[in-house]
Amino acid sequence: MSTGQGSAGNVIAALCSFFIPGLGQLVQGRLLMAAVQFVLAAVLWLVLLGWIVHLWSILDAALFKPRG
Repeated sequence: MSTGQGSAGNVIAALCSFFIPGLGQLVQGRLLMAAVQFVLAAVLWLVLLGWIVHLWSILDAALFKPRG
């Protein structure tokens, strides 16, 4: 598992989210956040605003710090 911000795990998660919003969160084991970001991006892409959630998904995966 990743050790924190800037770790290889977070870089891989961010790359996953680059291709599919929420996939990076899924890789990190955050199922609820993955579902939220995927659904929001899908809905907002209908009105051409999905890029906002897409970028949020990438940054969230890259900056994630596991608790504990």
